[in-house]
Amino acid sequence: TGSILATNVKDATPEVHQICCKMKPHSGKKFDVFTVKTFKTQVVVETNFFTLLSNVSLSPMHHSSGPSPSLSYVGGDEFMHLRVHKTLPHAGGKLELHRVQTPKTHNDPIGFF
Repeated sequence: TGSILATNVKDATPEVHQICCKMKPHSGKKFDVFTVKTFKTQVVVETNFFTLLSNVSLSPMHHSSGPSPSLSYVGGDEFMHLRVHKTLPHAGGKLELHRVQTPKTHNDPIGFF
């Protein structure tokens, strides 16, 4: 089935790391460094990647729509989850960042969000 709950958590692969790197500009946050730890996938018609990132250091990023910068920091024992959608190859295999969850811990399960 397409259930995220039915898949096992896997160690991050170079492909998943590249996907997360491509999502950095779309997250609304500026990443100084991050490590992709684990991920799950959900395959329906297309693919959703659910990833766990650790030791993330986030810097202030100015948003043109807001009057002041937003500041977020996740590091040390804190983690974040990303949900990235990938279209089918015939549709261009495009990547879209659908959601970010932070702060998370290493023990927070990766699930649909």
